[in-house]
Amino acid sequence: MAGFPRWALMGLMAVQLFYFGMAWTGQINGRVYCDVCADGSMGPEDYFLEGAEVAVLCLTKSGEVLNYQAFTNSKGTFTVAETMPESNRWDMCLARQINSIHQYCNTPGDTFSATKFSYSLSSGRSYMVRPFSYQPVKTPMYCR
Repeated sequence: MAGFPRWALMGLMAVQLFYFGMAWTGQINGRVYCDVCADGSMGPEDYFLEGAEVAVLCLTKSGEVLNYQAFTNSKGTFTVAETMPESNRWDMCLARQINSIHQYCNTPGDTFSATKFSYSLSSGRSYMVRPFSYQPVKTPMYCR
C-alpha cells in the first residue's frame, strides 16, 4: 500500500481485533477436473477445469448461514476464505459443484456431488474437499 502509513494500517487492525474479539480465519480448497473416460478416477487423460463454479455454504457456531461462490483458476483449484470473530466461526460446511463452462466437459460426474463436513480446524488452517468432476457428453472411443 504505497503512500498509506504503516502505523495507520496497524491501528486499523488493532481496532478490528478489539471490536470483533479474537479473529479466526478459515479456508476451504478444492479442485475440479474433466473425467474424460467417465471412470470416476483421475487418470492421465483427465485435465483440470478452469472457470468451473463451486458453491460453499457454511453454518456458523452462532447459527448464521453463509453462502460463498468460487471459480476455479487455471489449475482447476478454488479457494474460499473468511476472517471473522472466533465466536462466529464456521461449524459445518457443504461444498458442491455448480457449473462447468467447458463445452465438451459439462455433465456432472457424480450425481451426489455435494461434500458435507464439520469444520473444526484452528485459525489459519485449510480444509481440502474431495475433487469434483465433470464428464464429456460423449466418451471418446479410446476410453472403451
